[in-house]
Amino acid sequence: MQKINLRELYPDVYKTDIYLEVTDEVQEVFLADKRAEARYLRQMYNYKAHYSLDCDNGIEKAIMQHPPTPEEILEEKQLRDQLCAAVMELPDKQAKWIYARFYLGMTVKEIAKVEGVDLSWVYKSIKRGLIHLAKSLSERNS
Repeated sequence: MQKINLRELYPDVYKTDIYLEVTDEVQEVFLADKRAEARYLRQMYNYKAHYSLDCDNGIEKAIMQHPPTPEEILEEKQLRDQLCAAVMELPDKQAKWIYARFYLGMTVKEIAKVEGVDLSWVYKSIKRGLIHLAKSLSERNS
């Protein structure tokens, strides 16, 4: 059994120290809540949300931890599928180089070195492929 001070937990209600014995499980819940509050305050500080003029504590949390809705998840999946299909319609080298650049995170210099071609060829090919992808995706969505 642990002793807690109700004035520390509820300062608006209890103006004097009132100690109460609680079980270890209840004490652990209080500690978990205190840790969660500290984590939230650190997140607000890290994301500079403490500069907000909002008087309620809700908007910052909603912005920082916005879980995607089912519609957003479905739209994102459909967009990824469309993008994958559009990349597969590109010529082989463009598709391969765009995949290496944006999916594998390789630099243009690394791709050129691995492929044994001039850096400008890879750069121009990727640029043309991205232009073609943009046109292809805009045609599909309109």
